[in-house]
Amino acid sequence: MSMTAAAVTGTDLVAAYGDRIALDRSTFSIPVGTVTAVIGPNGSGKSTLLNAIAGLIEPRSGSIEVPARTNGADRIAYVLQTTKINDTLPVTVQEVVTMGRYAGLGAYRRMTPADRAAVKLAMDRTGISHLAARHLTELSGGQRQRVFVAQGMAQDHDILLLDEPLTGIDMTTAQAIDAAIHDETDRGCTVILTTHDLSEAQVAGYVVLLSGRVVSAGRPEEVLTPEHLTEAYGPSLLHVSEDRIFIDDAAHMPVDRRHVHERSIHPESSQAELHRE
Repeated sequence: MSMTAAAVTGTDLVAAYGDRIALDRSTFSIPVGTVTAVIGPNGSGKSTLLNAIAGLIEPRSGSIEVPARTNGADRIAYVLQTTKINDTLPVTVQEVVTMGRYAGLGAYRRMTPADRAAVKLAMDRTGISHLAARHLTELSGGQRQRVFVAQGMAQDHDILLLDEPLTGIDMTTAQAIDAAIHDETDRGCTVILTTHDLSEAQVAGYVVLLSGRVVSAGRPEEVLTPEHLTEAYGPSLLHVSEDRIFIDDAAHMPVDRRHVHERSIHPESSQAELHRE
């Protein structure tokens, strides 16, 4: 896979909210057409980086170049970690996914056959077509997550931003979303997702490691080294032995009947061995 074309390029990027610097001076690039994992401890700037890529915040200084939103284009779909829905609103799954098409509708706001086909395809790809007529309030948390990912996929986009899409969800949902994510890259889309999970980052195509700034960016084997991880997490959270690296992250301890990943890296392990329920 070529890593030469950039979906995102940051140059001395500084992002802030008011007087608070959330992401200090950072220079990095994110390649086109791959899954990029953005990883780091709580408060390291992961969501801030996604917001900057989406154009929701302007750089305090430096620059960020995103071809998907240059020259008036807006070909970025952004799925937030938590999306609030009024429980009194009688909205169905299909209606929520259809909302992903609203921004591109013409002056008369009428759905075209192409719009309807995009909605159907997104629902098929995330495995929620059988839930089309169900109200969102009737769904489990994992099912809701799939609905919002489908809403993002229904949009016309070149970049799909996902804020912790695989955190605290059931195994069926995690597998459906993981399959849809890789299908996105097969279609030439760039997927950028945030995660706390080292095993998710290890199997991504590209990694951006944050700790209030970009510590390192590149292929997983180049970024997820003991030296870089210690710099990002500190020696009190990072534990290293001869064949194992793991993070003592109390905020992401296992929850009953939820999908979690092993918070460790085994250099000899296959992708299948890195996951458990």
